Amino acid sequence: MTDRHRPVAADVLADDWGTLTRYTFDYRRADGRWDRQRREVYDRGHAAACLLHDPAADTLLLVRQFRLPMLVSGQEPFLVEVPAGLLDGAEPAERMRAELREETGFEPRSLRHVADLVMSPGSVTERIACYLGTYDRDAPVGAGGGEAGEGEDIEVLHLPADEAAEMLRTGAIVDAKTAFLLQRFELDRLGGG
Repeated sequence: MTDRHRPVAADVLADDWGTLTRYTFDYRRADGRWDRQRREVYDRGHAAACLLHDPAADTLLLVRQFRLPMLVSGQEPFLVEVPAGLLDGAEPAERMRAELREETGFEPRSLRHVADLVMSPGSVTERIACYLGTYDRDAPVGAGGGEAGEGEDIEVLHLPADEAAEMLRTGAIVDAKTAFLLQRFELDRLGGG
């Protein structure tokens, strides 16, 4: 809470996969005037995301999956992304390891927390714990592909690091958490991380 915000009302509009609430509040502007505002906020919990690198093969472990909001907004619906998932009450690193097994069929050899990001702070409460790590592409521990019972149909990709960087440069990778982790990976490779 802040001395510049006074809650007035909170109306739940939807409560299924996440909760969509319309908040009415009074906001004190920088000039001291109070302004009544209304905003919708989507809360679906926090998440973790990870980019794994196989140093021997110089590949990055990414996934491609269908994203309905992209289709609805007229964009390419199959996005190349880093593996990620909701925490569902678990610690971020623990959940990330489970998500990697579930989505990709691989275990991380190492895992290092590099940042906590908010992706759309104007409307979504989600905070994403971001990790970099290593893996061995010749040592899968499962099939990957996600949980069919949750509607997941995930393609596992082992992209050469240079190819992934080029996909980011050309706009073939548009997911923000993936862009951040690819840039952070490249920065670390240059010795600046």
